[in-house]
Amino acid sequence: MSKKTIVFFWLLLFCNTIYSQNKLSGKIHCKESIHFSDIHIHIGKKIINADALGNYSATDLPNGKMAIYISYLGYQTIDTIIELKNDLKIDFELKRNTTQLQEIVIQQKGIHADVAVVEQILKSNIIEKYSNQSLGDALKEIAGIATLKTGNTVVKPIINGLYGSRVAILNNNVKLEDQQWGTEHAPNFDINAANKITVIKGASALQYGGDAIGGIVLLESLSVGRDSLFGKTIATYNSNGKGGAISTDIHKGNSQGWSWDALTSFKYMGDKEAPDYVLSNTGNREVNFSGDLKYSAQKFNTAVFYSLYKASIGILSASHTGNVNDLYQSITNKIPSIINDFRYSIQNPKQEVTHHIGKFNFNYHWNEAETLSFQYAFQFNQRLEYDVRRGDFKKTAALDLDLKTHSWNLDYQKINHDWTIKSGMNAVAQNNYANPATGVRPLIPNYDKIDAGAYGLAHYNFSEHFSVDAGLRYDFSKMDITKYYQKSRWDERQYNDSFSKFIISDYGTQWLTQPQFVFHNLAATVGIRKQLSNQWQLYSNLSYASRNPNSSEFFSDGLHHATGVIELGDLNLKKEKATKMSLTIQKKSKTFSLELNPYVNRIQDYIYLKPIGFETTIRGAFPVWEYQQTNAQLFGIDLHTQWAISNQWQHSFSAAYVHGKELATNNALIDMPPLNLSNKISFSKKECHQLVLELKSETVLKQNQYPDNNFYTNIIKNNELESVLVDISTPPPAYQLFHFYGEMQLHIFEKARTKVALGVQNIFNVSYRDYLNRQRFFADETGRNIHIQLKFNY
Repeated sequence: MSKKTIVFFWLLLFCNTIYSQNKLSGKIHCKESIHFSDIHIHIGKKIINADALGNYSATDLPNGKMAIYISYLGYQTIDTIIELKNDLKIDFELKRNTTQLQEIVIQQKGIHADVAVVEQILKSNIIEKYSNQSLGDALKEIAGIATLKTGNTVVKPIINGLYGSRVAILNNNVKLEDQQWGTEHAPNFDINAANKITVIKGASALQYGGDAIGGIVLLESLSVGRDSLFGKTIATYNSNGKGGAISTDIHKGNSQGWSWDALTSFKYMGDKEAPDYVLSNTGNREVNFSGDLKYSAQKFNTAVFYSLYKASIGILSASHTGNVNDLYQSITNKIPSIINDFRYSIQNPKQEVTHHIGKFNFNYHWNEAETLSFQYAFQFNQRLEYDVRRGDFKKTAALDLDLKTHSWNLDYQKINHDWTIKSGMNAVAQNNYANPATGVRPLIPNYDKIDAGAYGLAHYNFSEHFSVDAGLRYDFSKMDITKYYQKSRWDERQYNDSFSKFIISDYGTQWLTQPQFVFHNLAATVGIRKQLSNQWQLYSNLSYASRNPNSSEFFSDGLHHATGVIELGDLNLKKEKATKMSLTIQKKSKTFSLELNPYVNRIQDYIYLKPIGFETTIRGAFPVWEYQQTNAQLFGIDLHTQWAISNQWQHSFSAAYVHGKELATNNALIDMPPLNLSNKISFSKKECHQLVLELKSETVLKQNQYPDNNFYTNIIKNNELESVLVDISTPPPAYQLFHFYGEMQLHIFEKARTKVALGVQNIFNVSYRDYLNRQRFFADETGRNIHIQLKFNY
């Protein structure tokens, strides 16, 4: 690309265009008697209230598309987009929130990403069902999202076959930096803090970074309007684990422009149970808090935000193998090597995680069409992983990492008639400290990292039926590391020829090294939206992005105590470069909707963790997994349908398939989700206490496309060494689960609406194992769980 073209592109993004003024007005109707002045109306960046009769009016609005968001406690939220070309009058009707099926997953044109990309959205009524579970569990409601699990508490989302550092998770516009490189590191986020969850598949949301080649998960809290005071409490009890959770949040806004939110939650669970035995040491605890203080004026708004996530997570005792003999016996015997009576206490091995976020943001509005936003955020993540140790180190963590992250964001947006232009820049400064007091060689070394980036996005409507958008992003990254290498490992990896310049000191059996890596990355996206008819729309997107190797992929060097394997990084790794083409075909009518999303993603230098054998240490022989690279292709298709059979009966269906392979050998990639199908039938009767009943079938087929990474080892049998095959590759059989959920509203308290919900997961108590659970070698998944939930809105 020539310098003139680049200069022209950036000038286009920052240019000012002619501003048009329009008026939007109307009336809000409701069959019940309500306080219309408490209704919150968001029109673009403007927040207004209706008068006592429900009339509203907003002036000085620009030409072009405008988002309208109208909310009132206990009623269905109105969330739509209109196009303004002149003064417009629109009336809206509020309807009681009856939790209709079509409100569970709402799909619309992109707001955070390109308009040619479809967003999947989970709203609060679905999020509340997962109050006692994890973010990953809730995201499975969306077709194309699977989960990578370590046990039943540590759950990471997989988007179109990609996970970990390839999926960015943003909590209130702050990208989570919580040692996300680990497959057994769950997102440090309390699901109760989210009012809306948005998923953008692929690398199209360039505003949030160019390295999220898998996708983006946006977690948004509730926005509070003026003159309001309301709250919510959810209490849940689970039979499996014999514990529960309680969360309470309160929201207050006044007429002077000030508002605040506060949420706290507590979870306490004992050992989970499979159908035939207790899963010993699988309890967990959580204490969470989040809150913000906001001020809104005519031309600007500003806010401060803080959140705390603190968790203690037990790791299945049987999964902590002492050596490869234990691993072989666990795989062969099909039952855990350790089964104790149920207990609430959490012993080693375990994880203790604390994550703090502090944020300040300021938004200035020149007018309804032009906005400048600034944000600063600080994150502190402390991760402690405890091994089964003895003596003086029994209470000392085997892995002790502190991660501090500062980030700055500056964003500019201009809307004018058919054009929308957005651009910005960001910077990140990060420090990782590995505490040497563990007495164990740290898996991840000390490092400092600096990132900086700039992006530009442009959208143009050629007509009401056809639009195009495009984006470009540049990122710079520099990483400075301090790490000790055993000379034997250094020679084994053949680092001396390429990386001898990193050596600064000789400590006998070790080299002290200071590697430095610098990366320059480009990301780009282009997409179209075409309305084919009143019911059919077509979206198409092509994106290119790159991702640098993370600290684990570069520098892992030793036993990872949370997984019981030796992990080896590689200094020779190159950055991943992904090119993804996706199509989305949508049909929407009054009674039926369909969304079909085929995609193909070619990734040059795809990084994956591969088992290569075992290594003998003073504690025994452990499996060795090594980070390697290959050129890969992922092809898949997601399908979602919703059918309103009648006013009371509805049906939804989801299916997701992805196939990943190495291009050179045609071998399958490891950890690809198998074909999964979901059917749900729903019955609702609002006249009967807002009754909702749901029956869901979840079918996961056996993964027949997988690499053969089995290896031979010697075990002691009858006092003699015997060579045996350790089968760590063959996926478990297919399984089908049935789940039930029902809720109804009761009039118990005069000033609070009460809902009672009953859910049963795994109704028939099926014994099964999941291919994407890292603990599938050691134990079955959890059995039947009955949960009771009380919801109070006041």
